Amino acid sequence: MVTEEKVRNALYSVIDPELGIDVVNLGLIYGIDIDDESVTITMTLTTPGCPLHESMSSAVYNAIRTLDPDKEVKINLVWEPPWTPERLTDQAKEMLGW
Repeated sequence: MVTEEKVRNALYSVIDPELGIDVVNLGLIYGIDIDDESVTITMTLTTPGCPLHESMSSAVYNAIRTLDPDKEVKINLVWEPPWTPERLTDQAKEMLGW
């Protein structure tokens, strides 16, 4: 069974290649919704013009898909609210030397 905890744990494996930090600790994940047929991830990127848009979305998709190949995975990429450094976890701040 796919749970929010399992999804979040899978997302720790998705690393932003520019910063070397996972999408969870970067604060890019805004929501995880699970129903009988699908898992929907609402997320953002650090900037709207991020050149890694496709690769980050694909990496998130693939990480979730491994949990249950029968569930549809939806990526809802949003720009509101905009990402800011305040969304970083303490662990991410430490990794960045802040």
